[in-house]
Order: sequence, then C-alpha cells, then structure tokens
Amino acid sequence: MRHTIGLTAALVAALACGLAAAPAALAQGLGAYPIRPVRIIVAYPPGGGIDILARQLAERLAPQWGQPVLVENRPGGSTIPATELVAKSPADGHTILLTTDSTFSINPHLFTKLPYSDKDFVAVTQLILLQQLLLAHPSVPASNVTELVALARARPGTLNYGSYGSGSQPHLAAETLKSKAGIDIVHIPYKGIPFAVPAAIAGEVQLTFSGIASSRAHVQGGRLKALGIGGPKRSPLMPDVPTFAEQGYLEVETHAWFGLFVPAGTPRAAVDRIHRDVAAILNEPGFRDKEIVQKGYDLVASSPDAFARFMVSDREARGRAVKLSGAKAE
Repeated sequence: MRHTIGLTAALVAALACGLAAAPAALAQGLGAYPIRPVRIIVAYPPGGGIDILARQLAERLAPQWGQPVLVENRPGGSTIPATELVAKSPADGHTILLTTDSTFSINPHLFTKLPYSDKDFVAVTQLILLQQLLLAHPSVPASNVTELVALARARPGTLNYGSYGSGSQPHLAAETLKSKAGIDIVHIPYKGIPFAVPAAIAGEVQLTFSGIASSRAHVQGGRLKALGIGGPKRSPLMPDVPTFAEQGYLEVETHAWFGLFVPAGTPRAAVDRIHRDVAAILNEPGFRDKEIVQKGYDLVASSPDAFARFMVSDREARGRAVKLSGAKAE
C-alpha cells in the first residue's frame, strides 16, 4: 500500500505535532540539548546549493550548541536512503534530515511503496524557496516562452529538454508547459543538476531548468538564455526575465524548497530550539543578503506548524503535476 502524506489535518498533526511519543526521560532532560554531536543528513551529493547551506548552518550551530554538528551526504535513490536512515534514528533531535520537496511532496506520488511514512517525521522548518529558470542554448531561436511555444508548434518533436530525472521538478514543469501549450518537446532525463545544465551549455539538449544560483553566471556570460522564471514575481537578480504567469502560463510551477525534519517523537523543545537557532542564522542580515538573497533564494524559516500546513498544499499540487506528466519512479 502506498505511504502518503494525507491531504487533511492528519498531515499537519503528523509532521508538526507528532511529538507525544518522546520518552519522558528525554523530555525532562532537554535543558542541555544537544548533549552529543548532531548529524545533519543531506539527501544530496556534496557541492550543491543544499549541501553548501547545510555546512554553513553546521559551522554556525556548533559553537551555539557546544557540540560538533556534522554534515553527512547520503545521495541517491531519489532521497529515499537518506530519509529512511533518519526515520530509523533515535527521536532525540541529534539526527536531522535536510532534503528538498522531492522527498515529501513528489516521491509519494511516484512510488507505490516507501520504507517510511509521514508519521515517521516532524517538520522543523522550511529554510528557503527557490524558483527555477527555463534555460535555452543560444542556438535556440527564442527569447521567451511565447516564442519558444511558437517554435515548438512549428517544429513538433524536434526540440528537447534535459531534466534531473523522471519526476524531478524540471520534468514536471516542462510537461505542464507542454500540456497547457499543446506542444511536443522531447524529454531527456539526466541524473542531476551537475549533468543537465552542462548538457544544455554544450548543446547536447536545447532546454533545461535551473535555479539562479547555478545558472546566472552562464546567462550573463551568454552560454545560456533565460526564457522564463516561475513564481508570482520576477527575481530582482534577473529583472529582465519574465515569469511564466506573465507569459500566459500560470499553471507552470518551478519552485523547489529545502527543509529540515527530525524523527517523529522528538521532544517539542528540541524541535523548537532547532527551528529557533536555524531561523536566527538565516535572518542574520549579512548571512541573509549573501547566502540567501544573492543566490536567488526566498527566505522562509517557517515555524514547524506553518511548514506542515504548507506541505499539505504543496504535495497536492505536485500530485496534479505528476499525474499530468505521467512520471514513473526510476
């Protein structure tokens, strides 16, 4: 039977309030939290934006907490191995999962069975939200989404786009655009951002999606063109790039997010301290401006309850996109 995050108050209860199972001894001893090294399990490889943010947080949390904060990368398997590891860890706040929307918003729609469920986790905080750009190789004779759609209609089946794999955010966004615009563009799946963006730069594929942090320099250098960006408004870092909504494709959603989770049963005091201390780092003006704003991220730093509520609507929206795309687990 598929493990899912119910689109009701059950999800909020499970992710935001699933703390009652904590042993009394832990609940009574949280004044000293943490009492040993803390692990942040990152469900992605070293070097990417999520890994960089994890290491920046770890570096700043360690002196506050008086304990080492260690980043462990557990990439692969559609984030499932990393997530399962944390689900089976002690519920004491010393093992934290840092992952993206793929884990809880997309995977439940792709996999008929997962080795964990929403009941195994508590949402701590949504760190950031980011919108992705639709990028094109300079040889593509289109400067925006409207021109791309016209080109695709004139040359059905001759354009292609690279994604990070079946069910990835670029795959869902591109298939939504194809459906709404009535165009035929071929999907070429890669195994992550480190492959898809270079493939577009090299002309192996004509289109791809990527965040501002990993693509802005390529656009400024003329190696790629930005045709559109998701979200309700243009990015102040790239104000000349119109949104999909401006160009008549409101349904094309490109957002991704980074979030922290701990095993269900983790005492509320530990959850609240993690959220409070992480949010303080993210909101520090120097850090926010350099590491969040200048990378094209939108700062969130939401409370556990707000994050759990957000995930209800986010997972519902991703379910519609997965169904539309026909994506299957790889």
